[in-house]
Parts: sequence; structure tokens; C-alpha cells
Amino acid sequence: MLIINIKENESIDKALKRFKKKFEKTGVLRELRERTSFTKPSVKRRSEVIRAAYRQKTYGSDNA
Repeated sequence: MLIINIKENESIDKALKRFKKKFEKTGVLRELRERTSFTKPSVKRRSEVIRAAYRQKTYGSDNA
């Protein structure tokens, strides 16, 4: 359960923004979306490899 303490003279908008940020960090929504459909382990592995190769290509080399 997320608890957001509202400070004195703090607007509801700012408190709601802090709540949304904390909620996003927990990853509940991401996990819920993952659980809606089943993906085979081989497909997951393949997508991870593709993602890692992209990251390596984009951020890995300092030769630019």
C-alpha cells in the first residue's frame, strides 16, 4: 500500500503527482500488462537479446 503524506499548504495536484510517481516506480501496472497475455520463454529471451544488442550498439561504443 502506498502512503503519501500531504504537507501543509501543499496542493492536491502536487500530492497526486508524487503518488503517480511512486506508483509508477512500483511497477504494478507493468506487471499487470505482462500477465494479461502469455509469452513463451523463448520469445522473451529473443526480445531481451535484441534489446541488449540495440543498447550495446547505441550506448556501448565510444568510438563516435
